[in-house]
Amino acid sequence: MIASTQTNQPLAPIQQPDHNDQSLEQVFVQLRNAGLRITQPRVAILTALMKRDQPTSIEQIHGDLADGSCDLVTVYRCLAAFEEIGLVRRSFFHNGTSLYEISSDDGARYHIVSKKTREVKTLDAESTEELRAAVAKIENKLRSLGYTEVGHVVEFFAESASASRLSQEARPI
Repeated sequence: MIASTQTNQPLAPIQQPDHNDQSLEQVFVQLRNAGLRITQPRVAILTALMKRDQPTSIEQIHGDLADGSCDLVTVYRCLAAFEEIGLVRRSFFHNGTSLYEISSDDGARYHIVSKKTREVKTLDAESTEELRAAVAKIENKLRSLGYTEVGHVVEFFAESASASRLSQEARPI
């Protein structure tokens, strides 16, 4: 018999973190609606992902998990399943790393990645709304032309404003 440090058995009542009870319950509903069980590894992964306020790598999520709660392969598989049902969104950044975040009810979030520090910030609300409107228009046009399963990836890469100011201040006149 093989012993395991984790379980994929469905859970009865789950003790949820205080900071995000309602959001985690909404996630559970989405999992159930997709026919996925609520398991201890899935809860641990989702909780770790929800604690982060920016896109996160699989390795970072795995590092945030309690020792023995699940292995790296489980994190990969769960995130693939979550992405397939639209629970998480994957972003592709210039260094080839895929980063994940919980999909928000209000649509895709867009990011600005610092070229030097690789810091990721969320685009402001006004610019996000303008971008969503433009993307929706293009997606609708593509659908009218017969394309299906239309999606998009938009990320911005720039030198951060503070880095630009510092480099300008350091330049000789």
